[in-house]
Amino acid sequence: MSHGPLDIDVDTLGNLRPISQVVLSLGSNVGDSPRTLKHAIEYLADTPGLIVVDVSPVYETKPVGGGPEQNDFLNLIVLAETTMEPMTVLDRTQAIETTLGRQRASRNGPRTLDIDIIVFGKRASEEALELPHPRAHERAFVLVPWLDVDPAAELPGQGPVADLVKEVDVTGVTRRDDVVIPIPERR
Repeated sequence: MSHGPLDIDVDTLGNLRPISQVVLSLGSNVGDSPRTLKHAIEYLADTPGLIVVDVSPVYETKPVGGGPEQNDFLNLIVLAETTMEPMTVLDRTQAIETTLGRQRASRNGPRTLDIDIIVFGKRASEEALELPHPRAHERAFVLVPWLDVDPAAELPGQGPVADLVKEVDVTGVTRRDDVVIPIPERR
């Protein structure tokens, strides 16, 4: 795979494939959450056609959206580049969730791992995937770590993340500098 100034990828057959910037939100509040997040990022980094570019600091956040009583989450943002299609990335993230013990028992319930695709290049919704994520602009647990890792970030259709952070309630969002999850080395 070669990256050039035109943001394209040339596969082994010489076919050109566009490289898309992807923003992923990861969260966990069941089990050993730091370990789960670390493994999830390692699985993402091992995905052919996907490169983990950066990982935000970890934040402890209060659950949002109703649901049953549950523990706080650990959340972070992963910036990646990919030549895969959005539905392929969705399939991969759901496979990683399942591998790491996610069970879809109740809406907004506790989760071993949750991976949301927030932005996928300039792509809009398709099939069962709404792009950009329809509630990202309301979620401090997405916006605050995203701003940390990309101060110039923009959420398509909503504006600069720095402006959006000013509009959301950030109480209950605490940076956890004691939990560090590095970018995995490429193998």
